[in-house]
Amino acid sequence: MALGPLSDEQSREYQQRGFVLVTRMFDDDEIGLLGRAAREDKALDDHAFGKADGEGGKVRLSLWNHPGDSIYGAFARCASIVDSAEKLLGGEVYHYHSKMIMKDPRVGGAWTWHQDYGYWYQNGVLRPLLCSAFIAVDRATKENGCLQVIEGSHELGRIDHRLSGDQAGADMERVNEVLRRFPLVYAEMDPGDVLFFHANLIHRSDQNRSDHPRWSMICCYNAARNDPYKESHHPRYTPLKKLPDSTIKETGMRRFGDSTDNVAWLVAEKDESAASLGNER
Repeated sequence: MALGPLSDEQSREYQQRGFVLVTRMFDDDEIGLLGRAAREDKALDDHAFGKADGEGGKVRLSLWNHPGDSIYGAFARCASIVDSAEKLLGGEVYHYHSKMIMKDPRVGGAWTWHQDYGYWYQNGVLRPLLCSAFIAVDRATKENGCLQVIEGSHELGRIDHRLSGDQAGADMERVNEVLRRFPLVYAEMDPGDVLFFHANLIHRSDQNRSDHPRWSMICCYNAARNDPYKESHHPRYTPLKKLPDSTIKETGMRRFGDSTDNVAWLVAEKDESAASLGNER
């Protein structure tokens, strides 16, 4: 069963570094169910879209706004993850969205340097009271494009973002200076590990040039008290019904198509936070 919420020590590490890596938060059976469901899920594949990385590659992902009752929802709503997010953000949270990043061997694209709040600021979110739980479905290494984070960069505030390819990236003049002063960390992870990170943490990933896939599911949470002041392509405050960790194995191989819930898939044309940055190019 899932490991349980973050300890006080892990919470302090998150506040100091802008991230904390929890090893083996999910066991082999749990993460195996997630991986098999994702790779066999026609709905997930049908709703996938690509974002050019400006380096000749393309990132493939599927994104949805509401967790639903499938195995994806069981992960996004499980007590271990949600209790951890509430501890980090100091109160009730709601599901802002989840996504599956599908970095396939030899073709998986890169993500440019960015802050998540650099996007989400455009959606009427007033404060960076959001965090993400990055769940490793496959082993993540330098060779297959693991996440890279700049330790402590969450304390720098929101940096201006510009479009690079189809992606909004942080102002590189400032990022290059940050890299001279702050440590760069490669977040290598095993399946079932979870990296919790701050919405203002500067991060990126390289293309996957290896023979090994690097799939990951990212669950994003906003503090309930940080309800956006306007409508956007991601939801305003929506109460989140937390589930016991045991629900993951009980749910098993159920997929989106097995649920009557509307998970609100996002398509590339609706990614307004990135599109609004186009005027700043």
